[in-house]
Amino acid sequence: MTGAAWGVLAQGIAAAGDPAQLLPARQQMAFTLGFHIILVPFGVALTTLMLVANYRGLRHGDADSLRIARRWSKVAAVLFAVGAITGTVLSFELGILWPGLMRGYGPAFGFPFAIEGLFFFLEAIFVSIYIYGWDRLSPWAHFWTGVPVALSSIGGAGAVIAANSWMNHPQGFTFRDGQTVAVRPAEVFFNGAFWWEFLHMLLAAYIVAGFAVASVYAVGMLRGRTSRYHRVGFLIGFVTAAVAMPLQIIVGDTIARYVYDAEPAKFAAIELLPETGTHVPETLGGVLIDGQVRYGIPVPDMASLLAGFRPSTEIKGLDAIPADVRPSDRAVSTVHLAFDVMVGLSFALLALAVWFAWLWWRKHPWERQRWFLRCCALSGLGAVACLESGWVVTEVGRQPWTVVGHLLTRDAVTTQGNLWVFFGAVLAIYAAVGVGAVTVLLSMKRRWQAEGDDSVDVPYGPRTGPEPVGARPGTEE
Repeated sequence: MTGAAWGVLAQGIAAAGDPAQLLPARQQMAFTLGFHIILVPFGVALTTLMLVANYRGLRHGDADSLRIARRWSKVAAVLFAVGAITGTVLSFELGILWPGLMRGYGPAFGFPFAIEGLFFFLEAIFVSIYIYGWDRLSPWAHFWTGVPVALSSIGGAGAVIAANSWMNHPQGFTFRDGQTVAVRPAEVFFNGAFWWEFLHMLLAAYIVAGFAVASVYAVGMLRGRTSRYHRVGFLIGFVTAAVAMPLQIIVGDTIARYVYDAEPAKFAAIELLPETGTHVPETLGGVLIDGQVRYGIPVPDMASLLAGFRPSTEIKGLDAIPADVRPSDRAVSTVHLAFDVMVGLSFALLALAVWFAWLWWRKHPWERQRWFLRCCALSGLGAVACLESGWVVTEVGRQPWTVVGHLLTRDAVTTQGNLWVFFGAVLAIYAAVGVGAVTVLLSMKRRWQAEGDDSVDVPYGPRTGPEPVGARPGTEE
């Protein structure tokens, strides 16, 4: 699936002897997955942020938090719809573009997707109930209808990660005569790479959604909208991302050592290491040209220290990989540079979180620190770029395999039809969906700005007069 998708970024052109369909298939999967992966964090994490705002509004009688929760729920519904469309296209592409994967390994690879389908339908049902339930259900009953939305989105993401991690660490199946003849579902789902990849992606979702939300409110505050409504919206998103950021770096460091042990070819690409050795430097930047590292800045012994906590740690280089399954120089350079971007942006976002903590500790009015707000306004884009870079590392690093040790990408691709036409049609569909989603979101933004931050339409929120906090208003939005 995604290994083939990102392969085009690494390969650029098809190698001699590869099927003609390999390049357009990779191009299409790269584009569609790259589009869809941006929506995943909002499906997983924005719903949780929405519930945090909802809980805060009910628990503390906070009208601003309730208004935020209601508005975020509508944004989440739009992004859920877009994600459903793009995810469905990806499902069809698996069968159309990669029949070798589905024909030989479908019983194992398809099992996590069956689980994901159940979570998807559960999420769709409760998204509808939650959106419809504003002003129609009692406050706490309505809040609890949102909990399955957040939990099912996490479960669905976990199921997809199970399929992807299985491609990196295939187990739990018996393969005979070109077919999977027996599947052990628990081993397939909870394969050796699952928990690390799942935790890494889950934290990434909260980081991307949190910084993206904070960036929207930071832009508003830079334009003079510094009301409590904007400050609360910013804080819910930013604090969530800031808490997840150091945890993500710890998890990422642990995953790097797992890759060192379990995926030596990927680790050699990450470290831009053509030859096996000890006292391996950490190379910042640089590319691999004709098997030689060019333009990089070496930090002596650092790669060996990070891999095994001592300079004498031996790291397998690309020379330890059989020539017929060795990744190309272009693929290696892509993985290495993507890793550098991911790590660099991660530490930049961590620095932003530390900056905020310092401002908070020193009791400085952070909402008036324009350089801080400018950096926050860019943090959402930085988090998305970090996410995309991480997926490039994961997927291009698996090349030339689709299922590591079992199925090469060139053997998985279809050999029928003109895929460029199919790719063009998918581009048109995604362009229409993307433009439609942006148009709807901008329309909602303009309407909310016209209503103002102190709109009277607060769902079952604090009200004047004798009515209790839990009373429902008589008007609907």
